Amino acid sequence: MSDVTELTELTALRLLDGYRRGEFGPVEATRAALERAEAVQPEVNAFVRLLAEDALERAAESQERWRRGEPRGLLDGVPVTVKDILLLRGAPTLKGSLTIDPAGRWDEDAPAVARLREHGAVFLGKTTTPEFGWKGVTDSPLSGVTRNPHDPARTAGGSSGGAAAAVALGAGPLALGTDGGGSVRIPAAFCGIFALKPTYGRVPLYPASAFGTLAHVGPMTRDAADAALLMDVIGGPDSRDWSALGPAAGSFSEGLAGGVRGLRVAYSPSLGGQVRVVPEVAAAVRRAVERLAGLGAYVEETDPDLADPVEAFHTLWFAGAARVTQHLGRDQRALLDPGLREIRAAGARHSALDYLAAVDVRMDLGRRMGRFHDTYDLLVTPTMPITAFEAGAEVPKGSGHHRWTGWTPFTYPFNMTQQPAATVPVGADADGLPIGLQLVAARHRDDLVLRVAHTLYEAGVTLCGS
Repeated sequence: MSDVTELTELTALRLLDGYRRGEFGPVEATRAALERAEAVQPEVNAFVRLLAEDALERAAESQERWRRGEPRGLLDGVPVTVKDILLLRGAPTLKGSLTIDPAGRWDEDAPAVARLREHGAVFLGKTTTPEFGWKGVTDSPLSGVTRNPHDPARTAGGSSGGAAAAVALGAGPLALGTDGGGSVRIPAAFCGIFALKPTYGRVPLYPASAFGTLAHVGPMTRDAADAALLMDVIGGPDSRDWSALGPAAGSFSEGLAGGVRGLRVAYSPSLGGQVRVVPEVAAAVRRAVERLAGLGAYVEETDPDLADPVEAFHTLWFAGAARVTQHLGRDQRALLDPGLREIRAAGARHSALDYLAAVDVRMDLGRRMGRFHDTYDLLVTPTMPITAFEAGAEVPKGSGHHRWTGWTPFTYPFNMTQQPAATVPVGADADGLPIGLQLVAARHRDDLVLRVAHTLYEAGVTLCGS
């Protein structure tokens, strides 16, 4: 198999199997992914930069290792993209901002990137982000608007919108994203792919995010099996992150089997009536939940004891925005995204007592969810209450929302609690726009989230089944 279209549709696991069998090599797969990226870039704008020359050079090195029967690590020769929030040695990391000088040394990898390099992955390029990853859609003063692969008039979501669009379009089967309030899950739901926000600390992060312990690094992939493989790589320790967890108890890939029989699943369609979910989304998620029940899970429609923590989240988030832009002078601040200027000003007005009060809300939220998971193994919700709206806007037209948090109430609470949460594509609306289902488990049960997601893929429930 060497057809470009076919190669760009393969998962990472299928690529590795093809390398092993000698059906094709990393050079063919990398060239196909680069050609796809270049073809879709003018319409979708998923990339800040492509690294074609370096990628093909690394693919050739990988191909020689495979020829000798000596592949390096778990991902040798697999094309990967990196969100332009994370350091990638040899390429500027500009974070969607005109305030960062590209003429830096750029001689260090972020921990997840370093683990990928050790395992022989091929870096295709850096994907787009809103400025400093501050909002749930992807547009920035640096790179403009990133669009949805299912309808370029719609948003790809954010803040890892470029990563989601790249995976959905076949420009590499694996992507690294970041998630501080939903930023891998929002765009994955809008673009019809899988994404996992791991338990905080499971994937080391360096440099530390200005948004503190809200910020996670997570895999964005074509299915749950690829995400488990990627987690086996990027979950490795790194001494630069003082808050990182110790090594995982076992392989995430090996933990995918086992199904859902006997699991206690709580299905919350609207967080106790707090969220208005559009009917097509509600119906698609309910059908998937019914399938879980059919596969042997004990499903109960119930809600966690949660009041919307949005004000506390805003205090923490806006303070982070103030911190990340604190060093900028007046002329540089004028270059910022206007919305970012607004929230940084709000964040600068918060006192230490305001911040600590928000931390109190966060800790109580974590306590409530901990108690909830004493009864239920898993919480299932819609990922988003809506499908993708118009590109270039922070909020849907006519929604009445002022900030992006208004239309993504299912995601940011679980950044507050640091729990693993994933989105699985489970259908599409009448316009062909993807619908996502969110799976949430207790802290440190990333394996359970991945296993249930994999079961849905294996059962053919997903929009893009494997």
